[in-house]
Amino acid sequence: QAQFVESGGGLVQSGGSLRLSCAASGGVIKFSNIENLAWYRQVPDKRRELVAEALDDGSTYYSAAVKGRFTISRDNAENALYLQMNNLKPEDTAVYYCNQYPPDRSILWGQGTQVTVSS
Repeated sequence: QAQFVESGGGLVQSGGSLRLSCAASGGVIKFSNIENLAWYRQVPDKRRELVAEALDDGSTYYSAAVKGRFTISRDNAENALYLQMNNLKPEDTAVYYCNQYPPDRSILWGQGTQVTVSS
């Protein structure tokens, strides 16, 4: 079954930047057929949080926590989704996932990529 695959996380100090990438493996998947692609994040014992959305019409959504600092973008031709994260804060520390919004079972969740921001 098709599955999302995240990459690009790492360790960074407060105020630094990272760029996350999302792709898909297995099955036949075309991002051009997905209206809403999104980034989520999750910390232990907390519910998964919707961070940003990129609609196929070019519109975007950001949570209040990241608006002005993060930029979501998509490249349907490359089956790729990105999250540029600037001015990172310790509270951004989490495992970041990509998926559709809303998620469904047609494509599996990936392992996520860890982002750790030191103060």
